[in-house]
Amino acid sequence: MTLIRLLALMLLTIVTCTSVQAQTVYIDDTLFVPLRGGQGTEYRILHNGLRSGTPVELLERSESGYSRIRTPQGLEGWVVSRFLSEQPIARDRLAAATRELETAKNQLSEVREQLQTVQAERDQLATSEDNLENRSQSLASELEEIKTVSANALTLDRRNRELQEANQKIRNDLEVLTAEKERLEAKSESDFMLLSAGLILLGMFLAVVIPLLKPSRKNDNWA
Repeated sequence: MTLIRLLALMLLTIVTCTSVQAQTVYIDDTLFVPLRGGQGTEYRILHNGLRSGTPVELLERSESGYSRIRTPQGLEGWVVSRFLSEQPIARDRLAAATRELETAKNQLSEVREQLQTVQAERDQLATSEDNLENRSQSLASELEEIKTVSANALTLDRRNRELQEANQKIRNDLEVLTAEKERLEAKSESDFMLLSAGLILLGMFLAVVIPLLKPSRKNDNWA
């Protein structure tokens, strides 16, 4: 029984070691640098540790390997020069790069949304353009029809004026003919009256002359 427990414990240890060996880990780059009152470890520590990435003001750099700095809180002291860098630490640069990447992603997303909006507006404008083109063609057809109707109307108006002028001419001719008819009728009636009067006079003349032309009986007896 003890052997079995020992084997199980060994197996568990092997599995645990295997799991630990399979895991990937990283060493943290966080560093705390002590701030001292002088150039050396024998001087008093003014600050227990400045966190890596803290911006400080460089006041003096010594050949002893120490530099005098001023913290953001206004505390001055000496630190080892090799802990100072002219660039932010990798963690801060990574964070800045990550923020820039997120900003770029957000901007890219906004640009894509704007692009989709522009594409939608372009499609809408294209549709509106097609509608306007169709409307333009329809208006052009209507204009041609109006021109045709107008031309026909002008032709009809001109024809109407011509007919009115012809009608007026016919009326004038009719008035002239009517006046001529009345004149002829009046002349015919006058001629008839003159003829009647002439016939009457002729009858009266014959009535007077004819008896005169007959021989009398007295003249016959004498003969």
